[in-house]
Amino acid sequence: MSEEWLAVNRANWDERVDIHLGPRGYDLAFLRAGQGVLNPIEEAELGPVAGLRVLHLQCHFGADTLALAQRGAQVVGLDFSPRAIAAARVLADELALTDCARFVEANLYDAPSALPEPGGFDMVYVTWGALCWLPDISGWARIVAHFLRPGGRLYLAEGHPAALVLDDTTHCADGRPGFFVPYFLTGTLELNDDRDYADPEARLVNARTDEFVHPLASVVTSLIEAGMSLDWLHEHDSVSWRMYACLAEAPKGSFRWPDRPWLPLSYSLSATRR
Repeated sequence: MSEEWLAVNRANWDERVDIHLGPRGYDLAFLRAGQGVLNPIEEAELGPVAGLRVLHLQCHFGADTLALAQRGAQVVGLDFSPRAIAAARVLADELALTDCARFVEANLYDAPSALPEPGGFDMVYVTWGALCWLPDISGWARIVAHFLRPGGRLYLAEGHPAALVLDDTTHCADGRPGFFVPYFLTGTLELNDDRDYADPEARLVNARTDEFVHPLASVVTSLIEAGMSLDWLHEHDSVSWRMYACLAEAPKGSFRWPDRPWLPLSYSLSATRR
């Protein structure tokens, strides 16, 4: 397929970096204090990473990458945004973590060329709003397997594709989100949305994005076909961002349905390279 999606999405994410590092963006206080925290889902599931070589795919400006480094991992963060990678390197230097965290600028599908370390990692780490930017989920799974040593594992936490069928742009009569995109959509979903999920006051100039729908079965099957074995799969009634306006904020930056858990908002899985 055309790589127009890549240029469009890169421009959007380049612009978001300054917003996310701004006063209404990400809260980096714990990270700057030497105690970076992850979402409660990862905190409960990830386990110790001290001594592990970790590859963080689609790392943005590296906040979680550096949190893993603070826990004793040797981490490589990879992202396609030059502005994000430049910011990540500055932040790593500020936190004196350059000995245990480095950053590589590359499109995910070019990662094997940009980072020639096949089988060089104990863990691949992918979280929160990563897969919707990728047109080829089977190619993503092969890259995950490419970088893992035999016995190494993937940790993935993502917005649930069943929840992403809904959106606030189409409201139900009671104000809840309505149907937005089919679960089994194929091809590109072209959106024009100038809002930012971290800073509600920000407005993006590069508002267009090209996104992709990946049903849960496609993600799991692609990993199995790439040589991975599924260890476990969890579905959650919380998510790490306000996916819908009606969600209620829970402790530690999570968001949940305000009354009953109508459908899963996120999922996580662990898979091991055979």
